[in-house]
Amino acid sequence: MSMPGGSEPSGATPSGSHPHGLGWVAHGRRRWIAALLALALVAVAVVAIVNLSRGGTAAQPAAAQTASPSASPIDTPAETPSETPPPAPAAPPPPPIPELPAAAMNVLVIGSDMRGNAHDAAAHTAATGEPMDQRADVLMVVHVPADRRNLYMISINRDLWVDIPGLGGSKVNAGLQYGGIDMQTAAVQSLLGITIDQTLMVDFGGFKILVDGLGGIDVDVPVPFQSTHDTGHVFTPGVNHLDGQAALEFSRERYAFSDGDFQRVRNQRTLLRAILARLTANGALNDVTAVRGLVDFASCCLTVNKGFDPVQAAILAYSLRNLDANAIRTMTLPTAGAGFVGAQSVLFPDYGGINAVGAALWEGRIAEFAVE
Repeated sequence: MSMPGGSEPSGATPSGSHPHGLGWVAHGRRRWIAALLALALVAVAVVAIVNLSRGGTAAQPAAAQTASPSASPIDTPAETPSETPPPAPAAPPPPPIPELPAAAMNVLVIGSDMRGNAHDAAAHTAATGEPMDQRADVLMVVHVPADRRNLYMISINRDLWVDIPGLGGSKVNAGLQYGGIDMQTAAVQSLLGITIDQTLMVDFGGFKILVDGLGGIDVDVPVPFQSTHDTGHVFTPGVNHLDGQAALEFSRERYAFSDGDFQRVRNQRTLLRAILARLTANGALNDVTAVRGLVDFASCCLTVNKGFDPVQAAILAYSLRNLDANAIRTMTLPTAGAGFVGAQSVLFPDYGGINAVGAALWEGRIAEFAVE
């Protein structure tokens, strides 16, 4: 990992289990998820959870019968059948999930490029002020309108040269390295002039766990390519079913494209749209038990801002139950071309265009800009 403005690190993503572990398997893991990505993000195994919550429980064995010693019906009187035990009382329904207040909100989705545990690294930075070897490989503002029926995704190129509060001039993604998710969030708020309501972060390993937990996702690949990372996965045009490793390579690639990072951020939005489509398919988020299970599952892999606890996460996920994944609109934050700051290759911000996007977010007019 380079210092501010350094080139994107290379090297294989570590294989094997993620250091966090599955939250719904290893009881006691405390971190939850964007869905989202939502959110997210997030992450994600709703299909399995929904199957369980809708009657997919394993059949219980029949009650054992006590065998009597063989005897002649003349010698042994007939036994009186035992009374059938009363049925067990039905389990009470899960408590309802409260409705989220009808107000728009902005969620920042961060994809850390750390090969280790991004949550622990961010916590160390927050506690000590020491920088850690991670930067934001994904920076995306997800605007959630008050009616929760569609979303707007706004990508921020990682090489955008900005003034980061508490750090100074740097590439925008350096906020995560030097100040954790708080500084990264502050950088985006300052750039756009908006309030970020919630922040979600996932690292490479956690992302793979979430996608594999969903059984993979179907991604409509707009530009075919072969990954220059890890396995060299080949992405063919049209719908590809991707597991966690392939999805990670899809989201990271930029060297295979003539316009580099611009196609990469478009692919990242395509990926998040596919995750949201999987999460909301067949009304899955209408099932309260499934939503709670989803939050518990995703807790293994996400880092969130202070105050965004599992209850708030479930409320947000449930509020998206009527989301139309086909109505999601996306865009990339305007830039003013490439250049150099010292030896660093950077993108310069188009402040006029960025201010217009920020104002549209404040005023609920972002649909005028997000048209992809």
